[in-house]
Amino acid sequence: MMNELIFLIEESPEGGYTARALGEDIFTEADTMEELKKMIRDAVSCHYEKSILPKIIRLHFVKEELLPL
Repeated sequence: MMNELIFLIEESPEGGYTARALGEDIFTEADTMEELKKMIRDAVSCHYEKSILPKIIRLHFVKEELLPL
């Protein structure tokens, strides 16, 4: 059983959010953060059998910002 699964969350240039799992082939996207959380739960449930679902899903938010000099 996996204890934790980490997703990198980024704002999409087209609007909305994307989520990519570290070390797993799980990717999803949604227009709002609430929708994204539901999509992540659904994707994880589809990817793993019930007996090996991770106990914790950690969301790591990544925001890129450019500072002009």
